[in-house]
Amino acid sequence: MDLWFSENHTENVKFSLRVEQQLFSAESEYQRIDVFDSMEFGRVLVLDGDIMLTERDEFVYDEMITHVPMAVHPNPKNILVIGVGDGGVVKELTRYDSVESIDLVEMDPMVVEVCKKYLPNNACQLDNPRVHIHYENGLKFLRRHESEYDIIIIDSPDPFGPSEGLFTKEFYGSCYKALKDDGIMVNQQGSPFYREDAVAMQRSHRRIASTFPIARTYQAHIPSYAAGYWLFGFASKKYHPINSFDGAKWRSLGLKTKYYTTKLHIGCFYLPAFLEEMLLSVE
Repeated sequence: MDLWFSENHTENVKFSLRVEQQLFSAESEYQRIDVFDSMEFGRVLVLDGDIMLTERDEFVYDEMITHVPMAVHPNPKNILVIGVGDGGVVKELTRYDSVESIDLVEMDPMVVEVCKKYLPNNACQLDNPRVHIHYENGLKFLRRHESEYDIIIIDSPDPFGPSEGLFTKEFYGSCYKALKDDGIMVNQQGSPFYREDAVAMQRSHRRIASTFPIARTYQAHIPSYAAGYWLFGFASKKYHPINSFDGAKWRSLGLKTKYYTTKLHIGCFYLPAFLEEMLLSVE
């Protein structure tokens, strides 16, 4: 039998993977969760029909959303991660000896359990003593915290359905309050290529830029995501992502990476003309 999984990028575009077998499928209280074993991308986590990660290219996303803010902040100790509880971002964060505490907020306990079983390489640090998992809504969690975190990482699905609340002006305002005076927030901002995704990205950037004094966008290439072209938002109360960046200090840590480098750190903030225009039009 020839099995394929297809994700709709638009009404006219699909991304398809040949699948060896479906390892897991269930409806949780919040969403449908599927895990496939694919021929080209290894195991694939899918939520409500959208690819969250694949074993083949998850390192790009996890490294870029983690190491960029960690390399800018001079002394990050307390980190908050909100979003998909697969554990990939947490795994990268636990590589830093300076980090004392990581709060992971995931709305769906089933996602964590599924990832521990079927994606153990991602979830391998979820039981680390520095990691504290909270099963609740991200916005409600933030409302109880003020001036507490050095870095907040929003590792969320796309801004549709249950995750839409993680892209509102109220949410970004709550992140601002939960950060210390020199705090940094990083979020995934989707792809600028297809129209619906581009509009959502512009809306998110406008809200962040109106909340934080420093707001920049950076890019990465992730083959299994829409158009293979993905954006992240960098927002800070104090630190500029390039001017405050000390590449030599980060390299001295000796962390081995597959995608992130200190040269790429600078380069990823230099955007193509069409994207610069899209961002400037909403600032």
